[in-house]
Amino acid sequence: MATTSSVTTPASSSAGTLDVPTLVSQLMAAERQPIDKLNTKVASYQTKISSFGTISGLVSGFQTALQGLNSKLQGVSATSSDASVFSASTSAGSTAAAGTYALNVTNLAQAQSLVAAGQTSSTAAISDGVATTITFDFGTISGGTLSAGVYSGANFASNGSGTKSITIDGTNNTLQGISDAINAAQMGVSATIVNDGSGTPYRLALTSTSSGASNSLKITTSGGDGTIGTLLGYDPAGLPAAQHLNQTAAAQNANFTVNGIALSNASNTITNAIQGVTLTLNKPTTTPATLTVAHDTNAASTAVSGFIDAYNALVNQLKSRSAYGSGTVAAGALAGDGTLRLMQDQLRGIMSTAASGGTLTRLSEVGVAFQTDGTLKLDSSKLNSAMANNFGDVTNLFSSATGFATRLDAWSTSALAPGGLIDARTKSFNASVKGYNDQISKLELRMTALQKQYTTTYSNLNMLLSNMNSTSAYLTKQLG
Repeated sequence: MATTSSVTTPASSSAGTLDVPTLVSQLMAAERQPIDKLNTKVASYQTKISSFGTISGLVSGFQTALQGLNSKLQGVSATSSDASVFSASTSAGSTAAAGTYALNVTNLAQAQSLVAAGQTSSTAAISDGVATTITFDFGTISGGTLSAGVYSGANFASNGSGTKSITIDGTNNTLQGISDAINAAQMGVSATIVNDGSGTPYRLALTSTSSGASNSLKITTSGGDGTIGTLLGYDPAGLPAAQHLNQTAAAQNANFTVNGIALSNASNTITNAIQGVTLTLNKPTTTPATLTVAHDTNAASTAVSGFIDAYNALVNQLKSRSAYGSGTVAAGALAGDGTLRLMQDQLRGIMSTAASGGTLTRLSEVGVAFQTDGTLKLDSSKLNSAMANNFGDVTNLFSSATGFATRLDAWSTSALAPGGLIDARTKSFNASVKGYNDQISKLELRMTALQKQYTTTYSNLNMLLSNMNSTSAYLTKQLG
């Protein structure tokens, strides 16, 4: 405990008494010095923890760049010679083989469209309101002939997807009500009302929401007074008189060839014609179009640049945060930290160990070279030349089991893992912070009691001095 002899005597609050608050404040400032030192240590360790948080973020960003590099090296690009005929794309990690493909498009896939007879009003009641069930089936129309939108002698085979039904009654027995009910059911048919400008202009138009020959419609009705059946009944395999809707567009598949092989698809978006490539057909061809599948060297070059940037950001921070101060240069927050030195050594070890399995074994062979400060620099022309000469060996250099990106990715995973280098060091710092905070909490309790003790002691002393002053003044007056 500090003694009053070590504290400057404060000015008296009144003649012959002590300024207790000021005196206690000065005494407590001396007593709190151990707490202040502990708080300084806590702040120092929190700075270290924050620094390791930054390092963790940089390692994570480095790993993301490595994984992006591996993905881009595996990727290919697909280019159309005529985008108005078709477009092409590949996904990340596509299995598409590099090559050139000739494409001819005979016709595009389309959905069947039907239109009903015209009505004078879209809101007038069509039937007597007794419930009528309208059932939709989907399948393939084959054979027969088509004339003026009506089939003769055709067959209809259901595609097995099941029928869908709606009910029309007194609440929705108008053209608009039927259209709304069909759309609300979301059963693979869309409905709209068109106005053809005639004396009976309002016509219900139905379109299958899926293209392809197997998605043609067959529509049957049951119940009610038959009025809705007369309007919407449609059996393409029945007599023309049973086809109350006219077909304005036939359901059909896309028909095309790839390198002379005839192919058909229900949709104009095709994923199974060329492995790893998605084709989108836009119009029939008049002359063959060409699809070129090649390694995406531009994306790979960009990914290598991203890898270098992330590596340099990481090693610069490892270096600066672990550096000792010199002259006017301040020491890093983790000066001399053994974990950072170990991380630097591990990175240097990986970067100095050659890859195997290909003709390229060192990063310098593809234009990635070390600078004197330990960072990397890219010679883009050398990288592009290496990719043009043997893209497979460039991929092996980075992405094989012994490739640099593969080994650096494994190192990043280890460094970031629970119990790994960063986690273990951070937990050690947090344990120290907890220990110091526990000590501070105990000392704060002591400070509270000590302040109360000082205040009581010096307040009592003030009372004693006040009484002595009063007695002295009385005696002085009596003796006088």
